[in-house]
Amino acid sequence: MKLLSTSVYVGPNIFSKKPLIRFTVDFGEYAGKCAADFKDRLINPLVEALPGLLQEETDDGAPFVDRMRNDRDCDLGEVIARVALTLQKLAAAPTEIALSQERDEEGVLEVLFGYVSRRIGIEAGDLARLIVLELVDPSSNRNFNLHEEVDDFFKFASRRSLGPSAMALVKAAEARDIPWIRLNEDSLIQLGQGKYQKRIEAALTSQTPCIAVDIAKDKEFCTQLLYDLGLPAPEQRYVRDNKDAIAAAERIGYPVVVKPVDGNHGRGVSINLETEDEVWNAFDKAADEGSGVIVEQMIPGSDHRLLVVDGKLVAAAKRVPARVVGDGRSTIEELIDKENQDPRRGVGHENMLTRLELDKEARRMLESQRLRSDSVLEEGREAFLRRTANLSTGGTAVDVTETIHPDNKLMAERAIKAVGLDIGGVDFLTTDITQSYRETGGAICEINAGPGIRMHISPSEGDSRDVGGAVMDMLFPPGAPSRIPIAALTGTNGKTTTSRMLGHILKMSGHVVGQTSTDAVSIDGNVTVKGDMTGPTAAGMVLRDPDVDIAVMETARGGIVRAGLGYHYCDVGAVLNVSSDHLGMGGVETLDDLARVKRLVVEVARDTAVLNADNIHTLKMAAHTPAKHICYVSRNPNNALVREHFKRGHRAVVLERGANGEQIVFYDKENHIPLIWTHLIPATIEGKATHNVENAMFAAAMAYSLGLTLDQIRAGLRTFNSSFYQSPGRMNVFDEHGFRVILDYGHNEAAIAAMADLVERLEPRGKRIVGVTCPGDRRDEDVTANARAVAGKFDIYICHTDDDLRGRGPREIPEMMRDALIAEGVDPSSIEVIPSEIEAVDRALELARRNDLILLFCAGIARAWKRIIYFSPTDKPDERVEDTPAPITDIDVPDGYRIVSDERGVRLAPRD
Repeated sequence: MKLLSTSVYVGPNIFSKKPLIRFTVDFGEYAGKCAADFKDRLINPLVEALPGLLQEETDDGAPFVDRMRNDRDCDLGEVIARVALTLQKLAAAPTEIALSQERDEEGVLEVLFGYVSRRIGIEAGDLARLIVLELVDPSSNRNFNLHEEVDDFFKFASRRSLGPSAMALVKAAEARDIPWIRLNEDSLIQLGQGKYQKRIEAALTSQTPCIAVDIAKDKEFCTQLLYDLGLPAPEQRYVRDNKDAIAAAERIGYPVVVKPVDGNHGRGVSINLETEDEVWNAFDKAADEGSGVIVEQMIPGSDHRLLVVDGKLVAAAKRVPARVVGDGRSTIEELIDKENQDPRRGVGHENMLTRLELDKEARRMLESQRLRSDSVLEEGREAFLRRTANLSTGGTAVDVTETIHPDNKLMAERAIKAVGLDIGGVDFLTTDITQSYRETGGAICEINAGPGIRMHISPSEGDSRDVGGAVMDMLFPPGAPSRIPIAALTGTNGKTTTSRMLGHILKMSGHVVGQTSTDAVSIDGNVTVKGDMTGPTAAGMVLRDPDVDIAVMETARGGIVRAGLGYHYCDVGAVLNVSSDHLGMGGVETLDDLARVKRLVVEVARDTAVLNADNIHTLKMAAHTPAKHICYVSRNPNNALVREHFKRGHRAVVLERGANGEQIVFYDKENHIPLIWTHLIPATIEGKATHNVENAMFAAAMAYSLGLTLDQIRAGLRTFNSSFYQSPGRMNVFDEHGFRVILDYGHNEAAIAAMADLVERLEPRGKRIVGVTCPGDRRDEDVTANARAVAGKFDIYICHTDDDLRGRGPREIPEMMRDALIAEGVDPSSIEVIPSEIEAVDRALELARRNDLILLFCAGIARAWKRIIYFSPTDKPDERVEDTPAPITDIDVPDGYRIVSDERGVRLAPRD
């Protein structure tokens, strides 16, 4: 069972709408085997080591163990996935989804399972594979102890899983549709996106005042602050050494408490001290845990934690110190072992309760009760292991939220407000929480910033309290936004230009735009990271930026196949087109496969799906989107489906012909809304670049669906151009040499054909020169298709290759393209093969003369652009290239006159 590869999908992906880990596993000799083939040596040991498997159910609700025993469709890949799922659940990282899928390669399966923590998920999958391998092949020489390996995994996971408090907060966020991101391997969580984000770790939030935390930590000052406000607080003294502590205890009066001035979780706290020796020793213990020590009056009564969120008490719990209860048969040590079998108990804060420890402190506590670890307690007798009642030391909690006296409730709320905390815990000692502290003499012994909440969400006795919900409602009151609008788009061609157009429109409208694209991540127009940034990592950069108020996510095939989407859903999703590119890569073999991958963008669109009605593959996607609205884009005003669509009041963007040329028109709710003439959009080169006309239509449709006004959309389109500086590699035009050069990144048949069509529309007066290539990782048929797209449309052909050969020979691609051109009837003498891209650019520039047009397809855009603009032609003219059509021949010219065409237009002029 060899692991061939691992992929981690962080969001919706080609297998599921939820995060997944994918193991590609070669099962070798076990290919085709099912779990039932190994009943005795696989299933029973699995259940013994992982009893949680008994709780696992199939999609139809049947026990998974029964499926393993009886269903021959249950292959070993599915068993691995289910074991990985069970391991994570037992490690307090619950998740869903476990399945396997066959690959084309014989004996290879895709093992798929959900995860919460990336590292825990991968570790669980690795262990699950090794467990299954060991059980089906016990004769191997592997040194593998199943139970030890499982225990090691739980220790690994306990250090990295979200604890119960953090999970409660996350679940509350999910219930309110608030997105969250785990920012580190502890419990620091971002809630919300972009400018709406807030952060929380434990019960400390990004809006918790730092000064309030400092006040809560300074127990001496905090107590004085409460006392000054008339709140019940015990008398206390700050002490500097052991003798000072004894003197303070005598002044206050025994019994006393000794504790660190700035400790937490009950560390270093000693209570109910009645002798000088006890105080002496307690001082040393407290000094080791804090920066100073205080001696405090001992308040009689039970320990209560009162939790206040946003100024309101939301939960109250009585805390009971770690203890065991006798059964008349077992020793205290045996009772501790039995109690630790409770699945709610774990190490540290990983579970709802903490494991009981029989350590030095526990033994001293037992001695004070005249007990030892081997003592047998009579039935019902309690033996305490700690003096303090902290859950972190094994204590338990009883919910008393419904019975707390109103005076005590108000007292807790006033105390937290006085300190200035948004979330705070009041440690309150009283003999009866149902009675007012004014009558019982109860007092506040401590204020906690970042208090633990697990005692309230899962008390040992009483009702669970929705503390996570109260925290979420404080951070994001009902109706407050937590998500920024996301516009996502994909397609074979045009997605980068369209995303830039849309980003420009939004920025011109006053938004701070976070944008991902094939060449960079940009925040408010400033490049943050360069490179192909169309995957989930780039999306995370945008969604985590605190300035961004709207996101434009260009989403490419590669990112979807490798890691899924970086967002769980988008507001507006668009698929521009689907045509041949990247086929034969990443499991995408056909156009239908490619369409299924790109369709994911509209499958997660909530408000609007924008689809190309002129492309059959995108048109079919309308059946797969849950979006409230479908907006079609069509360059064909007679498209019957689109006409029927907008006749029924639905949204469409259509290209229509009018008196001044072609015009982009909106249809919405039976309204016909002219937007802009295409010749007024600079990026379309007076409407001749029809592919950019379509890109502008998509950008307009998405902007409109995001709520922008018509004037905002018009202003954005009229100020966006395809210059190298605004849209590098996308139809960049240079006219300063007396001939025109167009530089483009087009690398597939459709993109190259669109640019060749533009050249036809521009009607250059001189020669037409093209430099054409194809990425080396494309199929041979894709290489020849690129060549056919330009065949017969140019006078000179220069075939070159990219710097990255991607496994090809240096002349393989250009020679293949040359042969394809010749096969299409191109004169061999008009074709040059120049493997180097930069040399091909230089050659094209050298060949050009006045009024010629060069179309260059390059991968190294910045480098090629520099060669173009710094080129010095030997016969450099004084004027730019004339952007005029071919000579006019159908006008009657009077004798003695001639036709003149210059910057003022076309006119008759006397002959010399």
